[in-house]
Amino acid sequence: MRVVADQFADNVRTHATNPPAAAGLPLHYLAKGLATLLEKAQRELDSNREAAKASLVTASSILRSEIERSSGANGSKPGALAGWQIARVRSFIERNLHVNIGARDLSAVAQLSSAYFARSFKQAFGEPPHAYVIKRRLERACHLMITTSEPLSEIALSVGFADQAHLCKLFQRAFGQSPSIWRRHHKSKSQHSISNAGIEEEYRGRRDTQKLRSPIKSIAIELV
Repeated sequence: MRVVADQFADNVRTHATNPPAAAGLPLHYLAKGLATLLEKAQRELDSNREAAKASLVTASSILRSEIERSSGANGSKPGALAGWQIARVRSFIERNLHVNIGARDLSAVAQLSSAYFARSFKQAFGEPPHAYVIKRRLERACHLMITTSEPLSEIALSVGFADQAHLCKLFQRAFGQSPSIWRRHHKSKSQHSISNAGIEEEYRGRRDTQKLRSPIKSIAIELV
């Protein structure tokens, strides 16, 4: 068993710029091979930084390939995020809507490279990361406008917008009316009765209408 793992580690060290596929190896062989690579990188960190970097890059590439292979085996679409990645990313966004959320933050949560994550996120969520975060901020703002009496300026800051003007600008584009008018209308209909699902449906309906009017511009582009 150890001989196979050592042979695998020697092979990936030899082909560091184009590591061999590891999908056929059992998990324990793969783990031992990766451990050997990491030990080599640690030993060479002071004496040969380039060799250490090559070992780390190879190990990272193998791990990423294994994650993608496992995602496909578990029923995920090729290139899409796995179920655990979707859950972690969604949870991270919901917990951090009040602060800046960058693409690097999200890709780190999903344990993927930034370039691969952007494509995978869009496939899993149906829109780019930035557009999804903006949508969730607007939906959270809608919920707060109905369930609290907080002024729009405070609501804007609490959901991650720079100020009230920023909220108003994006809200107008997404819903076709100002936040204050939307708030009065929905509070007068039925106090606290509208659900998050209803808010999201309204947002999606407005976005679909905009797509029909201008097929070149999507809401994702407009919100940037």
